[in-house]
Amino acid sequence: MALLAAAVLPRAYDAQRLAAAAAPLGPRAVAGARAMQQLIAAGSQATDDSRVRATNQFFNDAFAYADDMEIWGQKDYWATPLEAFSKGMADCEDYAIAKYFSLAAMGMPTSKLRMVYVRAQINGPGTPGVAHMVLAYYPVPGAEPLILDNLVPEVRLASQRPDLSPVFSFNTEGLWQGVTGAASGDPAARLSRWRELLEKLRAEGLL
Repeated sequence: MALLAAAVLPRAYDAQRLAAAAAPLGPRAVAGARAMQQLIAAGSQATDDSRVRATNQFFNDAFAYADDMEIWGQKDYWATPLEAFSKGMADCEDYAIAKYFSLAAMGMPTSKLRMVYVRAQINGPGTPGVAHMVLAYYPVPGAEPLILDNLVPEVRLASQRPDLSPVFSFNTEGLWQGVTGAASGDPAARLSRWRELLEKLRAEGLL
């Protein structure tokens, strides 16, 4: 049995729906949607490695970092790319979300991608880890992933990021404790923020 119901499985990217959804969010969202459409169009013809690096740089450059309280006036809010464009700002999960769904829109199998919730030693080795989210790209099953992050702009192998300690990971196919082993559940059922995000992304043409 599939981990997710058909209603939440990825479907074809819809550029027209993305443009229509951007219009009510204002000129920054419209401009961002156009730039994102160009990124996706170029990426659809590129190698996976080129897609990963271009997408990581695009979104790291597109948004200024701010926490959700500053952006949205609430402690935890998972924004769609269009919502982030409308503000010009993003929290860590918003960067990862935008990268994940842009790569999926380019045609990359979501089995190669995982959102990873980590504890990040932002203040240096030996300091307490803080909650953070990154995107991991697996070239082949079981390979060491590349990490797409807003804290460290370069795409690096996971082994080159000792500052990150994985807690759990997920994508549109499953949920994992850490980053290894068998999937342990349906993220849409267990993560309310993810479920709410998927609904918004469907309306925006990214799912």
